[in-house]
Amino acid sequence: MVSPIKTSLSMLALVATMGSFSAAALASDPTPAPEDRKFTYSFNIGGTSDYVFRGVSQNRENPAIQGGIDLTYGIAYFGLWASNIDFGKNGDLSKQVSTELDIYGGIKPVWGPATFDLGVIYYSYPGANDNGKGNGTIQVFDQNYVEFKAGVSGAFIPQLDKLTLGGTVFYSPEYQGKQGEVWTTEFTAGYELPALGKFTPTISGTYGMQFGDAGNTVVGAPLLGKFVLANGKDDLAYWNVGLTLAIEKFSFDFRYWDTDISNANKFCNGTVLQCDERFVFSGKFTY
Repeated sequence: MVSPIKTSLSMLALVATMGSFSAAALASDPTPAPEDRKFTYSFNIGGTSDYVFRGVSQNRENPAIQGGIDLTYGIAYFGLWASNIDFGKNGDLSKQVSTELDIYGGIKPVWGPATFDLGVIYYSYPGANDNGKGNGTIQVFDQNYVEFKAGVSGAFIPQLDKLTLGGTVFYSPEYQGKQGEVWTTEFTAGYELPALGKFTPTISGTYGMQFGDAGNTVVGAPLLGKFVLANGKDDLAYWNVGLTLAIEKFSFDFRYWDTDISNANKFCNGTVLQCDERFVFSGKFTY
């Protein structure tokens, strides 16, 4: 298995290389001038045929309503985002949490064509029992968790100014469900196509990898491991590719998702997790 530390360091090296290239190319100051430090806000609301997060359905392959608000001041940003979810049943057959609320913030300094993103995300699930007990029965441990991220994106090739590339490293000291330390790396690419009538089409894709702790063995019997999302392994990969059509404040996205998670014992299309291939349609209004 590729070491998560080496992979993450490689990603950080990519971030540094892109930043160095940007500085050498334009020698611009990443600190905004005082007149550029304005307070702005926006909000968005939309729906999707399936809320997929890193290749795994968060709503049991059913539609979800989503929305959020974003605040910025200079290079600083803060936001809230929410979606309905469905993680199945607890041990007492009661439904697990039904809402995800993300709280995030950070800074986005711009240096030449590169926009850096250094921030933190708190994934919260109102109503979750983080001690793993409720109504006298065992429930899922620690649904709420924190991730730190460092990334960079931009149009780095002057001859292809419609091509945007990006890379981000995420780190959680205790991932959702008490799965221990988890590193996530993502690479993104998008290309804006010529206008199609009043629509602006963009093709884009993401390739991501996660690295966790597969645990040890007890009395010669292998454990499933802490990183249960990988179905017995300590790493997984996920990817998507799609087309987005934008018109004024509306966007419509058509996307294909898949993972390399083993479907042994119908793990990926079972009653608990759904991580098999699928097509997803989403629409969003942003103001």
